[in-house]
Amino acid sequence: MTGACVIRSVGIAAPGLVGWAAAAPVLAGTAPYLVAPDSPYAPALLPPNERRRATASVKLAFRAAEDAVTAAGADARELASVFSSSDADMAVLHRICDALAKTPRVISPTDFHNSVHNAASGYWSIGVGSMAPTTTVSAYDASFTAGLIEAVALARDRDSDVLLVVYDAIAPQPLAAKRPLAVTAGVAMIIAPGTAGAMGRLDIEYDGAAETSCVNPTLEPLRIGNPALRALPLLELVAAARAGTVVVRGTGSLLVSLRYAP
Repeated sequence: MTGACVIRSVGIAAPGLVGWAAAAPVLAGTAPYLVAPDSPYAPALLPPNERRRATASVKLAFRAAEDAVTAAGADARELASVFSSSDADMAVLHRICDALAKTPRVISPTDFHNSVHNAASGYWSIGVGSMAPTTTVSAYDASFTAGLIEAVALARDRDSDVLLVVYDAIAPQPLAAKRPLAVTAGVAMIIAPGTAGAMGRLDIEYDGAAETSCVNPTLEPLRIGNPALRALPLLELVAAARAGTVVVRGTGSLLVSLRYAP
């Protein structure tokens, strides 16, 4: 997959890394990592009716996506998209399971509407008025890698920019005991087949030997604490405008090398 794509922009929503403009100095190693309380987010691209129905998980995906789209100055309506999440909306699934365990069994229509894995993708297409293709994937802890490969393939096939959004939120108990995540976080990128407006070139090879840890050790708990943040070693290179190779976990025993050059 040599010469696969370029990265046009990055968006991020994670503890202490809210928005690429604020996160980039931390990822580049020129500013300290400080955990800050999360703040509520109202997606700018969601109409009021959809905004009221959207869950915290959907808003998380929008927060990262809107950051990337704004940074690139892109027209969201024209972007094909790939949404990748290990678990989608576990809070909604918990509420449905809880309702099914009670008498009478009364399930919220809104929860049922939001329970599908592609809810964020659907809200995005509706919110921005996009008729471009959108794909939703899931690959457990390899969800960032699977989403990236899908986005690169789609960008090359369409010869146009693609929005990649990877996100996962902490589940409520008892689901969290079976699927523990350390943090709630989302990462977005606009992937392009050309070179215009690029932050750097990304080559993908299926030849990794061992997963790459974060250069900044204070960020390592984030990397291993959320599937979306497996992107952090790559984002450290992007933020520092430094060439290098990072290895991320793929599905099964596959390890994938991401070679970045600004």
